Order: sequence, then structure tokens, then C-alpha cells
Amino acid sequence: MDHNDIEYFRKLLSGMLEEAQQNGDSTIEELTDSNEVFADPADRATAESDRAFTLRLRDRERRLIRKIQAALQRIEDGTYGICEECGEEISIPRLKARPVTRLCINCKARQEEDEHLRGD
Repeated sequence: MDHNDIEYFRKLLSGMLEEAQQNGDSTIEELTDSNEVFADPADRATAESDRAFTLRLRDRERRLIRKIQAALQRIEDGTYGICEECGEEISIPRLKARPVTRLCINCKARQEEDEHLRGD
């Protein structure tokens, strides 16, 4: 991977990180602003369900932020785009599709097949 590719992914990941952090901040604001009192138990149940869904989304954002930060660290370390399993270069199209990936397509397919066989 050349310098231009590295800079492309650095900018892409930095933008993804900023967006994920902004989404997380807005989610926290939404959760703290909702101190409503519900007379109807069904309304309260709906609100609780919505809150649980929002918290699950926030958890996904939090995990994505960690993956993006790890990918940015791999760029700094010079290991970005190298499969952690086999040591081969990860293809540019795969990195464009999933910039936080740590595995080449062959190793990822093998991992998913192993998980399927184990029933994970």
C-alpha cells in the first residue's frame, strides 16, 4: 500500500471516528433529556423499549469507536492493511468496504466457517 492509500484511509477513519463520537454524544443527550412521566403503562413500556434500543445502538457505536481507534493506531504503527492472521496484505477493495478490518478476506472466511462449525 502506498502513501496515498494510507492517507486516504487515515482521513476516512478519522471522519468515521468523528461521526461515531458525534452520534454517541447526541444519544447521551437524548437519554438524559427524557425524564417523562407516563400515565399509561403501555406508553411507558414503549418508551423503555425505545430506550433499550437506543442503548444497544450506543453500545455498537462504542465498539465501532474502539475498532476505528485501533485501525488508526495500526496506521501509525505501519501495520494497517496487513492481515493479523496470515501476514499478507489486505486488498484495497476489502479495506474500502470495511476500513477497520484486521483480516484478509480468506482468513475472515475461514474464521466465519470455523465459527459456523462450532455453532458460535
